[in-house]
Amino acid sequence: MERKERTLVIIKPDGIQRTLIGEIIKRIERIGLKMVSIKMIIPDEDRIHKHYTVDPDWMKTVGEKTIKAYKEKGEDPLEIEPEKAGARVLKVLKKYMTSGPVVAMVWQGGHAVEIVRKIVGHTEPLASDVGTLRGDLVLDSYKASDTKGRAVRNLLHASGTVEDAEKEIDIWFKKEEISNYTLIQEAILYDVNLDGILE
Repeated sequence: MERKERTLVIIKPDGIQRTLIGEIIKRIERIGLKMVSIKMIIPDEDRIHKHYTVDPDWMKTVGEKTIKAYKEKGEDPLEIEPEKAGARVLKVLKKYMTSGPVVAMVWQGGHAVEIVRKIVGHTEPLASDVGTLRGDLVLDSYKASDTKGRAVRNLLHASGTVEDAEKEIDIWFKKEEISNYTLIQEAILYDVNLDGILE
């Protein structure tokens, strides 16, 4: 059922250090999605590896995106082979994501994956539109991060597809850690006739 669609959001170490947890939650909550689980954790490299490789093509895909972003700006990418570019990204992500606590959350609601991706913005903050979390709150770029040999500081992770979300949630949460409850606002968002509003 559409209203039960779930997505994983992780506030990365830079979001924690910049004390943006409340701002990020507020922006997602305000649109009407429901948080069904949350935890703070310092992940290990194994969890990060599993997380980023739930899609077996992730290494190639992220490498292609990175190379394309460089070329669109008229710059030379550090790697020209997608798999090598992706492996480079994964290496720095492991270091970055294990450097301190992260906040992992499961959000639920209609079009949850697509809506969160829209709120979050482009993976590269420099390419994110104003009004998105990354566009409003981050000034980093692929070039700046690659020059320093570090991961791009882009505040958070948001699942890319419904299928990826389901796999990622299983990496971060046990089934019993996810709550099943109703919010009053769900009647406004999903009920056909808005029954029960008038007394």
